[in-house]
Amino acid sequence: MKFPALQQEYASVYLEDTDKALPEKINNNTRYAYFKTIAKGGKCLIQACKDLHLSRVICYKSLLPEFADDPIEQQRFLREARVSAMLQHPNTIPTYELGRDNQGHYYFTMKLVHGYTLREILDYRERYDLNQLVEVIIQVAYAIEYAHAHGVVHRDVKPENILVGPFSEVVLMDWGLAKVWKKDGSDAALTEDNKDTISDDLSITRRGKLQGTIIHMSPEQIDKDPNIDGRTDIYSLGTILYEILTGSSPSTGDTMNQMIDSVKNQEPVPPSEASKFHVPALLDKATMACLKKKPDDRLQSANELIRLLQEDWL
Repeated sequence: MKFPALQQEYASVYLEDTDKALPEKINNNTRYAYFKTIAKGGKCLIQACKDLHLSRVICYKSLLPEFADDPIEQQRFLREARVSAMLQHPNTIPTYELGRDNQGHYYFTMKLVHGYTLREILDYRERYDLNQLVEVIIQVAYAIEYAHAHGVVHRDVKPENILVGPFSEVVLMDWGLAKVWKKDGSDAALTEDNKDTISDDLSITRRGKLQGTIIHMSPEQIDKDPNIDGRTDIYSLGTILYEILTGSSPSTGDTMNQMIDSVKNQEPVPPSEASKFHVPALLDKATMACLKKKPDDRLQSANELIRLLQEDWL
């Protein structure tokens, strides 16, 4: 996949860095330096920094100061770090370390992956071949299939959380809303998990972000169904595939309530009818099979979607 006007500097490997001795006494509080903010929003701060022990630039994630001492946010942050670390797959980002800073606040470090989010790519949709974009969906589906096999539901699959690198890397990011279960199969939801889905503050400052999330949420996720399972991620993949094929969302509405009603009750127009370009019949079928309102009517696994997308749909 070619990146428009991509200017990327890659750190060279030098002998001075590879052979430098570690300090006699290791102080983890001075391990990371040269911080630079990558993203700030929601409840977390994401920075790039230099790991002085390994002489590499990495990603450093922490809670924003106003949330750093909140027990619920701390528990959610720990879950995200450990889920990210335990899901070791080519289409997820490797986690390096979980720890506390010198103020006692949690942080975790990850591989720093350069590239564009799928949202940024779709903003320049005309520059990309359909084969390239479908391949991105296949790679994301592999990550979802792997997560589901390990008892994890992502619950926030959207273009903003998919990163495509300059060497064809595709990674599914941000497991902050991931749902897991206890060993006995009972629900392990946090006390305020439901507040992360649809009950956010609908002020003007939040409205755009929440709408952008809602169009990728399944009906059962909007309804906060306690029995939600991996098929909610299948629905979300279908919304992304729909946008790739048509340039628009399968759900419509000018207000939050209209958008919610569209997701829950209105059947989307098939991509073949909504797009001004030719949509291969198999892709049309696969997309609509992901977007069924009832989970039992959808494709039942990411593997089913992968098999469909790997067929000769041209």
